[in-house]
Amino acid sequence: MAVADDQSWPKAHPRAVTTVLSIVGYALVIGAFGGFLPLPDLSRETVIFLGDAIAVVNTLALTAIVAGVYFIRNGEIRKHRAAMLTAFTLIMVFLVLYLLKVGGGFEKAITAEGAVWVAYIVMLAIHILLSALAVPVVLHAVVLGLTHSPEELRNTLHARVGRIAVAAWGLSLALGIITYLMLNHIYSWTPRGHSVGLLFLLASTRPLFDRD
Repeated sequence: MAVADDQSWPKAHPRAVTTVLSIVGYALVIGAFGGFLPLPDLSRETVIFLGDAIAVVNTLALTAIVAGVYFIRNGEIRKHRAAMLTAFTLIMVFLVLYLLKVGGGFEKAITAEGAVWVAYIVMLAIHILLSALAVPVVLHAVVLGLTHSPEELRNTLHARVGRIAVAAWGLSLALGIITYLMLNHIYSWTPRGHSVGLLFLLASTRPLFDRD
């Protein structure tokens, strides 16, 4: 993949690019939750299908991340870059599906009780928090990777930021997959509508499976 010219603005200001992209991402999610985006009305069946599709996309993304870690540990830089860009592309696909799903206005609530419910909520909370924290870190690692050559990256924070991104992003995806399986395939669920009280708390921090 071509690396931007040395004089390019994104290369000289990766933090600024990261900030702008992070704000755009959060704004889109908040807009979807608040009903500010012109999203189409969807049937309940379509919303459920999108939830399943999101689970598949994020499982593939997690697989790509694991592959990327394997490749970089073995010094296969090109394969590492390809795997991580594949994971990032899948997350962009997820974002489109997720925004459409949020616009559908249909949610599921798990029917489990007791310790199982507590475990589900704890995992979901950690998943939500990591999803929010991972956004700027992941974007910064990607911006650095796209604007610098492998040799140049040695003099940047790419490796350090990348490790943090992989840990947060990977664990968030893993917990999202587990909670998705619990909600949809292990325990039963009941429908619920939008919660205004959750809007302000979760509007910018629910980008994976918590609404599936």
